[in-house]
This record gives sequence, C-alpha cells and structure tokens, in this order.
Amino acid sequence: MQLSLTPAAGAVPTADVSSSSSGLPLWAAIPAALIGGLALSLASPPVGWWPLALLGVTLALITLVGRSIGGAALVGAGFGGVFFFTHLIWVGEFLGPVPWIALAGLETILFSIGAVLIALAYRWAARLPHRGAAQLVGIPLLVGGLWAGREVVLGSWPYSGFPWARIGMTLVESPMAEVASWTGVTGLSFLFVAMCAGVVQWARAGGLRFLRGTLPAAAVMALLLLAPQFPTSPAGTFEVGWVQGNGPAAYFDTREPGDVLAAQAQATAPLLGQPMDLLAWPEGGVDDDPLADTATAATLDRIVREADAPLLMNAATARGGDVFNSSLLWTTQPDERQRHDKINPVPFGEYVPDRWLYEMIVPDLVGLIQREYTPGALPPLVTVDDVGVGLAICFDVIYDQVIWDGAREGAQLYVFQTNNADFRGTAENLQQLAFARMRAIETGRAIVNVSTTGTSQVIAPDGTTVATIPVDTASAAITTVPLRTGLTPATILGPWISVLVPVGALGVLTALGILHRIRNRSSV
Repeated sequence: MQLSLTPAAGAVPTADVSSSSSGLPLWAAIPAALIGGLALSLASPPVGWWPLALLGVTLALITLVGRSIGGAALVGAGFGGVFFFTHLIWVGEFLGPVPWIALAGLETILFSIGAVLIALAYRWAARLPHRGAAQLVGIPLLVGGLWAGREVVLGSWPYSGFPWARIGMTLVESPMAEVASWTGVTGLSFLFVAMCAGVVQWARAGGLRFLRGTLPAAAVMALLLLAPQFPTSPAGTFEVGWVQGNGPAAYFDTREPGDVLAAQAQATAPLLGQPMDLLAWPEGGVDDDPLADTATAATLDRIVREADAPLLMNAATARGGDVFNSSLLWTTQPDERQRHDKINPVPFGEYVPDRWLYEMIVPDLVGLIQREYTPGALPPLVTVDDVGVGLAICFDVIYDQVIWDGAREGAQLYVFQTNNADFRGTAENLQQLAFARMRAIETGRAIVNVSTTGTSQVIAPDGTTVATIPVDTASAAITTVPLRTGLTPATILGPWISVLVPVGALGVLTALGILHRIRNRSSV
C-alpha cells in the first residue's frame, strides 16, 4: 500500500516526501472530497455510523496533499459544502432556506480556509525526510492541530461562533469518546485527526513496504482506544423529576397565553406527591415572565408546594430594560430563588446582531425575529440542599466554557433545559443529545436533558442513556441520579488546550513557511 498518484494540477514540485508523487489530480480529488464530506455527515446523528469519520477525515487529508492554494480552497469547499449543508439541513426548518444557506455557506468558507492551511503544511514540509520523525510524527500533529484549531475558530467567530459540527462530538458512540474526559472535545478532535494524518503519512512514505512507519499512528490509536474515562468520586444520589409537556412551544405555534405552562403542569401532575429533590422543566416551559405575572407565579407556587421540591423552570424575563432567557430555581420564598441567564443567545434566533445591516439584506426574515435576548453573566449553577446543579440552556450545551464553568463552580450533576419545538421532525434534537452525552463523559457527571417536545433523556456519568421520553410525547418521570465530585482534566486543562492547539499549530506552520522560503532562496 503506497499513496502513488499523479501530481496535482498546479502543485509545487516536491523533493522528498514520497518517491512517487505529490497527491491526487484535481479531477479525482474533488469527488473524493465530496464523498468524504458525505461520510462525515453520516458519521453524525441521525445515522451516527461513527467509523465513517475515519473515512471522511482521511479522504479530506488525501485530497489536500500536493494541492495548490486555489485547489485546496476548491476541494475544501467541496468537502465542507457537502458536510455542512447536509449536517445542518434542520436549520431551514425555522425560518426557511435562507438561514440554512447562510450558516452552512459561512461554515463552508471557513472550512475551506482551514483546508488551505493544511495544504500549505503538506507543501512546506515536502523537503523534510519522508521517513523521518518530522514527516511521520510532526506533520500529523501539525495537521491535527490545524483541523482542531479550525474547529475552535468556527466555534467562537463570528457572533460567538457555532461549535456544533466537531469531530470530537461525532465520536460520542465510539470507544474513543472517553479521551474527552482528559482532553476535552478539542483535544479529542486533535488526536483523532492526527491519527488519520499519520496513516496518510505512512502511506506516502511507502505503505506496506514500510511497516515501521505505522508506529506513530498506531500509538495515537492505542491512546484513543485504551485511555479510560477519568474517574470522578461518587457523592450520593439525587431524586430528579423531569417533565416533557409537549406543549405548543415553537415560535410559530398557534396558542393562547398560558398554553405551554398548562401543558407542563398537566404532564407534571402524576409526579406530585412523590418524593423528589428537584423538579425540572425545559427551556420555554413557562410562557409568561413569572417575576412580572402574578397568575403565573401563583401557578408555580402551587406546583412547588404540591411537589414539596423546588422547580427549575425557564422563561423570558425582563429586568432593567433588557430581556433574558432565564432559568429560575423557583421556590415559594422569593428570597430563596436563584437565577441563571443564557450566556450565548442564538444569533438570528434569539437576537439579531447588526440588525440595521441585515434588515437591508433580508428585511422580511429579520422582521420576524422580535426577540432581543441579552447575554447573561451569572454562573451556570444553582444549589439545591447543598447540591450543585450545573446548567446549560439549549444551545449553550455546545459551548465548552459554559460546561467547564458549571463543573468548576461545584456542579455535582447537570440539568440541560432545551426547546426543540422549532425543529420538530429533524435531526437537531438527536445531534444535541450527542452533545449532552459527550458532556457527561467529559465532566464525569450525570445529565438530565429535558426538552419541551423531545427527545428528553437522563444520561449516566459514563454517557450511557438511563431513561428516555421520545419526541412528541407528554410524559414525566422521577429518576435517581448519581452525584459526582472532583474535576476531570478536561474541565481544568480544556481552556488551555483550546488556546494552545490553534496557536501552536499556526506557530509551527509559520515557522515551516519561513524555513521553506529560506530554502527556496538558497536554491536559486
């Protein structure tokens, strides 16, 4: 087995990477990139065949070997376009095709830029000894860093980013997922791509004629497969009642004031009178601000008294002229209530950034979005009888820092409140559940993921599903949830990894480019 292909169109001749060639010709690289993008999409929910991520990433890297800048941008756009437009097709369910095209298109452009950087890494490393450590170890680590660094950028820019489509999250069903408890999702992406890049480098260096060249990739694979989940310490149990009301909670659902609250209250009724430590409702489970509406507050007071437990609920609240997406730990005593506001409101869903600009471009769509939520600043945690309950409101589950902050503040379990009603009948809720499961593994804590319309689940600290309420079903349950203490390395080192991986990769790439230029000048 040896990667022996004709030189890519427009590629710069290389001296020493492989005795044979510099990469796939462009006519072959484009369909390979399209297949790779589709494979990576199928590796994620709803299909979720995670081994296809191996195929997808490896094909993506092969298509970039020996590529010119323009060629790398083209094949990167092909791969990214197929992946993002299929993976995020559910975005169009809410406001039609324009937001879907805009989001997937932007992600594709950023992915394509990252592909150019990876192609430059292959080009500038061409004169390094093709069977040396720099090629077999250094280049795979650099490529893994560039790929994971691109994920960090996509997850933070623009408008707080959209860290949804990440290799690490795709691996939640795989035996490699436990590595996330040590490295976080960014570190898992880095190691997985480095492994795939190591296989590509081995194939370029001789393949089956050079079996020793498999050692770097095999070492990373062994780490991914054999590393156990970092252990957290048992700290007792907690009885959580969780309710999926299946009310008319979507943005455009036909409803009367109070209908969503009524649906939640009705679904909760069978639990009242049973022992529980906490009653949890989903995001948007209360359709009026209970801090301002006395009738809503009275209904919540009644439910809390009958449940004999505090209620973790969510509603839009107004304070000081600002509107927040707020989770409230509701008790009958106002001075005992606790609050957390969503930290990352969804751009073009919960607020419109630069509204003046987008009103000129798509005024009809922007006019539909009247919500203007303000980002919250309170810690993602409430305390119930000295038990810390970490929080993430809907899409906040995809932001690493929210999860890490909850663990550092003392969360012994998490409750994720979400409203998937706008995406009924799509893969959105299954993809979001994959995030919830990965967060359990990453933090070593149980998760209660409760939705208005489904799917709701209780997830054990090892990522396995304990209980489920399917979509479009009104139901409720009380589940004994294990508590955990102790911080995983991911929650401690995660912020550092998220900075060092992209900065380190760009630094090494820059140094490689300078060395390449010096060598070119000296050879003239």
